[in-house]
Amino acid sequence: MVGDSPTKGAPVSLLSRITSPRDLKRLSDAQMTDLAAEIRRFLVAEVAKTGGHLGPNLGVVELTLAMHRVFDSPHDPIVFDTGHQSYVHKLVTGRQDFSRLRERGGIAGYPQRSESEHDIVESSHASSSLSWADGISRAFQRTGQADRTVVAVVGDGALTGGMTWEALNNISDSNDRRLVIVVNDNGRSYAPTIGGMARFLSSVRTRREYRALFEKSQAVASRFGAPGRAFYRGMRGGLHGFLSRFTNNEALYSNLDIKYIGPVNGHDQRAMEAALRQAKAYGAPTIVHAITEKGHGFEPALRDQADQFHAIGHIDPETGESLDVSSGPSWTSVFASSLAEVGGADERIVAITAAMLRPTGLHLFQEQHPDRVIDVGIAEQHAVTTAAGLAYGGLHPVVALYATFLNRAFDQVLMDVALHRAGVTFVLDRAGITGPDGPSHHGMWDLALLQVVPGIRIAAPRDAATLREEFREAVAVDDAPTVLRWSKGQVGPDIPALRRLSDGVDVLRSPSSDQERDVLFVAVGSMVPVALEAAALLEAQGIGTTVVDPRWVVPIPASLIDLSRDHRLVITIEDGVRVGGVGTRLRQDLRAAGVDTGVNELGLPDEFIDHASRSQILQEVGLTAQTIARDVIDQVVGTKVPQAKPARPRQTSSAER
Repeated sequence: MVGDSPTKGAPVSLLSRITSPRDLKRLSDAQMTDLAAEIRRFLVAEVAKTGGHLGPNLGVVELTLAMHRVFDSPHDPIVFDTGHQSYVHKLVTGRQDFSRLRERGGIAGYPQRSESEHDIVESSHASSSLSWADGISRAFQRTGQADRTVVAVVGDGALTGGMTWEALNNISDSNDRRLVIVVNDNGRSYAPTIGGMARFLSSVRTRREYRALFEKSQAVASRFGAPGRAFYRGMRGGLHGFLSRFTNNEALYSNLDIKYIGPVNGHDQRAMEAALRQAKAYGAPTIVHAITEKGHGFEPALRDQADQFHAIGHIDPETGESLDVSSGPSWTSVFASSLAEVGGADERIVAITAAMLRPTGLHLFQEQHPDRVIDVGIAEQHAVTTAAGLAYGGLHPVVALYATFLNRAFDQVLMDVALHRAGVTFVLDRAGITGPDGPSHHGMWDLALLQVVPGIRIAAPRDAATLREEFREAVAVDDAPTVLRWSKGQVGPDIPALRRLSDGVDVLRSPSSDQERDVLFVAVGSMVPVALEAAALLEAQGIGTTVVDPRWVVPIPASLIDLSRDHRLVITIEDGVRVGGVGTRLRQDLRAAGVDTGVNELGLPDEFIDHASRSQILQEVGLTAQTIARDVIDQVVGTKVPQAKPARPRQTSSAER
């Protein structure tokens, strides 16, 4: 596509004729080249309108087409690790309406079984594909399905995850299965891939012999009529054991017996098909090492040093310039500046992330203190236990992750950090409903999971001011894990407190002097504006409301017990699952204290929530001010459970004396 604008040229004609992978097998080599160009034009034009993962998919066009030409999906299942590189796969499996990509009613940004029989794994948490492939291939072997080959597409970043190596260990122990591992090596998981594995792959990618191969593979393929012969000539000397090349220790890995094919130019259709056919014919676990370029064919993506358009919003398809208008700072940017400020003044603070340095806001701190930032790759379990070790050594680690990815390291939080009373601060970005990325990326499990950890302290800031304040409080704790969590998107205006109680609870709204203490709203983090709006609606109906922000929601502050005793009804609102959430914990503490005030725990259902906008999802689950106020009125008048206690003369709360 050099010199060819991605939104201009002939109309997409070949792509519109592809309704299943079998249609690809009828195309000539020249048509396949044209189809790849059409697909890139389509992706740039469509993803520019909706946002999504553009760079990774521009890099796997030929690779994906080759897989579908060589293998027979879904008879030969293809597992993507991670699923954000599956747009081309969707296009050639009959899903070409990208007009509502990642929106309600449109196709998902990741594989989704409800969309197509060709989609196998939905979770899109990296480094799991080889375990899936190991299990599927074992099942095929045991059930006599010897004609089926399992294909796992592994981004090079996924090789930094421990599950990948655990799976390789088991795959190599039973090497008579039909399993092909395609390593999509573009040097970047999100940002540039880090670690020893990345350095090895980089050495392969940059060595002189490979560069000559990459530049000349098209000429070689056209010179020799038989693609297999061309591939063999081009790849001679490259069939060494993958792991022995990594370690330069053939004796150590001599028994792994995983065949290695490559490196292959991942943008050379003929070379990719020849490599995959050889791997398929081998009939045993085989690694095909494909070198690709993230953002290939779209110059603005290639110029983007941060992440080569890994994930974009709305952009100009010609220039790549963002068309999104920011309404204010993001939660991530507020944290980034706070970490840089606090960390700059405290040399004990070190920051850790798992291949998400810029997305979690560590970049500013890294620019100032590069020796105090650790990116472990896609290895959350390792990140957490390393943090425990750093704390033991006298430092205060700040582990920055997306909330959904902390799920992967729960055991390490429990047994390595909490059990050892390690002073580690976890900052969880994208907590609650994240929207377009769907069920695997909603950060809705953290509150329920983490509050069972003994000694843990969890904060949910409501605005930028409380984020900065609570972060300072968190890093001052050196004998227990602390957690801060916030949602995706922009930070709203600061919400000042009317007063702060002795244990740190902020009172944001109180009943007017002539109103009863009817309802107590306990609002968690981003749900504070919803609670305040619902309270205003209730006050208009003559119902007296108090709104508090606990700030530190776990453990339950003592003042919430007293406030609950003095109100007729308690409503907790959180953007995590209701089961085991903050509301559940408050209700249990109230019962233990002998307080019989009814508690209505509002939150998210314990189900996997499909992709849609955050506002659409919150409305659907009833977390809007209007829905909440309507239900509370029914509870106050006694027509809906939990019913409010009978009204009584107003008394001064012991918490406010």
